[in-house]
Amino acid sequence: MRWLLRVSVIALIGIVLTPWATAADPLPEDWAFHPFQRPTPPRLDNPSAAIRNPIDRFLLAKLAEHNLTYAPEADRHTLIRRLYYDLIGLPPTPEEVAAFVRDSSPEAYEKLVDKLLASPRFGERQALWWLDLVRFAETDGFNADGVRPHAWRYRDYVINSFNADKPFDRFIREQIAGDELYPDDHDAWIATGFLRHYPDEYNAVNLEQRRYEIITDITDTTAATFLGLTAGCARCHDHKYDPVTQDDYFRMQAFFAGFWPVEKTLFTPAEQAEYEKRLAAWEAKTAHIRQAIAKIEEPHRKKESQRQRQRFPEEYAKLLDIPFENRTPWEKQIAAMVEKQVYSEAKDVSKNIKGAEKEQYEALKAQLAAFEKDKPADPPQAMVMTDLPESPPTYLFKRGEWRKPGPQVVPGYIHVITPHDADPKPLHGSPGRRAALANWIASKDNPLTARVIVNRLWQHHFGFGIVRTSSDFGVAGDQPTHPELLDWLASELVNPTPPTPDSTPPPAWSLKHIHRLIVTSAAYRQGSRGHQPAAAEIDPENHLLWHFPRRRLDGETLRDAMLAVSGQLNLKVGGPSIFPELPAELQKTTPAWKPTPDAQERNRRSIYVFVKRNLRYPLFLLFDAPDRNETCSRRFATTTAPQALMLLNDSVVLGFAKAFAARVTQDVGTDFGKVIERAFQLAIHRPPTADERHAMRTFLERHPGPPSEAVVDLCHALLNINEFLYID
Repeated sequence: MRWLLRVSVIALIGIVLTPWATAADPLPEDWAFHPFQRPTPPRLDNPSAAIRNPIDRFLLAKLAEHNLTYAPEADRHTLIRRLYYDLIGLPPTPEEVAAFVRDSSPEAYEKLVDKLLASPRFGERQALWWLDLVRFAETDGFNADGVRPHAWRYRDYVINSFNADKPFDRFIREQIAGDELYPDDHDAWIATGFLRHYPDEYNAVNLEQRRYEIITDITDTTAATFLGLTAGCARCHDHKYDPVTQDDYFRMQAFFAGFWPVEKTLFTPAEQAEYEKRLAAWEAKTAHIRQAIAKIEEPHRKKESQRQRQRFPEEYAKLLDIPFENRTPWEKQIAAMVEKQVYSEAKDVSKNIKGAEKEQYEALKAQLAAFEKDKPADPPQAMVMTDLPESPPTYLFKRGEWRKPGPQVVPGYIHVITPHDADPKPLHGSPGRRAALANWIASKDNPLTARVIVNRLWQHHFGFGIVRTSSDFGVAGDQPTHPELLDWLASELVNPTPPTPDSTPPPAWSLKHIHRLIVTSAAYRQGSRGHQPAAAEIDPENHLLWHFPRRRLDGETLRDAMLAVSGQLNLKVGGPSIFPELPAELQKTTPAWKPTPDAQERNRRSIYVFVKRNLRYPLFLLFDAPDRNETCSRRFATTTAPQALMLLNDSVVLGFAKAFAARVTQDVGTDFGKVIERAFQLAIHRPPTADERHAMRTFLERHPGPPSEAVVDLCHALLNINEFLYID
């Protein structure tokens, strides 16, 4: 009852402080845990042309309570720029802008939306916020920050899933239990990389603590990503605000207790057979050489392994002496951590071989290299998660302390939603625990899942969600500004209605359907500058959406935009990540970051830039990219002096300006009037005003350097202006 009293007080405070909440019908403090119904869109006393779909009915009804309405619709230049950056994360070309402005058909806007939703660039844009959520990175973090060479396949899986409009319930199931539910689908295996993105101090010695930190991170991230819950607050005690008990927390953790991370080969059966055939032939040809090399390496490897083994307490080290099949499930997990350190560190012992033995060793290596052409390439692999056939027991730790186990718990759901234990069924050699959890989360009857994801899409398009705390739908989070709209969108996701009486409804769980509803609403098409002085007094933070929120480009989109307008953007899709240039001063201190040699490869989209936890790419860092050590549900846009200094002085940005200037002069020559016109159209998608044209021509004519330098400076200035950096 104590938590109920606390949440009641907090909910009451929220109602008092939120002027747009409906005092006559306040939400219950645990509203998010209640099943959602499909509300009927409000009937308005004064219907207007501003209503383009049911979203507008909900928003306009709330605005009308305060005698407010929408801002006028934005002009077409603004709308196409907004849509392009929002849906595909790239600027339109001047030709695309001109075609849209000329298209007077009533369906012009909707046709543009459909074109962008169908673009392969759509998934590349939408993947960014999802990768923030799941703390995707290609290194371990901590001091060693070891590389995860196959992590990029998960990034490509997310991009492809958004492009294909994979039903969101399937998307959930694949990431939590793809190996159990869809064992013949390589994509589903790759999807389980979601469970592998935890930061990991792989060379830690306290392995029980390391295991606990891994499983804790998986549990917390799963709850935050899919359920919008701060479940981690219940690890040490019952949640202070939400109806989530400590027992709930560890019951949820039990779903992941048997975790078994592996690298999976992605060959088809035919490819696997061919690979094994070629490998066997190579092994037969080189057996005598490899045996001689192994004979030299063996004593050195044994010595190094013994040295590594001594780092661990005997209770861990002795597990290596127990045959795998005789270890308990818990011992298998701990022993695997020991083995990775002991044997991987001892893998390369060439540096320990000296003298005449070294000469013999190098000669043998040279002989082996002569057969390299016969050796098949390593098979493609993915970083995936599986389970041991039997899971270790899970205990409720007192105060969340792993050294203080309490009663044993079994997998179960959050009591306030589903009060009974889980009933997992073994699947394909796995206990099926994660499949049971995935099916529960992805159920249309789960009150949180659909609400959370439609709120995330709303946040993506407007900069803030209907619930502004998009990963905290609990009592301590913000209440929804438009609860009926949130529930309508959630029900429309799981049970969509046909747009017209004689049409076919969209597929269930289609995220593109929700995207389309949002961006075709009149709310989304508003101008960003409202003309209602009263609105700024009543709702200064624009909770009621009386105008479109102006937004700054994130660092990744900013880099892509500069590449695009300078004509350098490489639209190659997928594959291993790239390493763009670092600022010269940083490259000297970061030798591990080796820029990709091919300049064209370096100029791929920012979604393909290598994600190193201990070194965020500087442009992304300055423009508020998270470090991916924890789930990030919303980026906050700061305004700092280093941002301006980087855009003005950084050699990489100056390189973009030079390429931009070269493109402009290649397009229109050196006539200053044409240069100004083309540069404006490429950068900000409109012609210059008379005053701007005069100021720019005066600047170019009075520039002390040669005309080519003047054009570079003009283009550099355009990459720095607010109209380039912000979306109206």
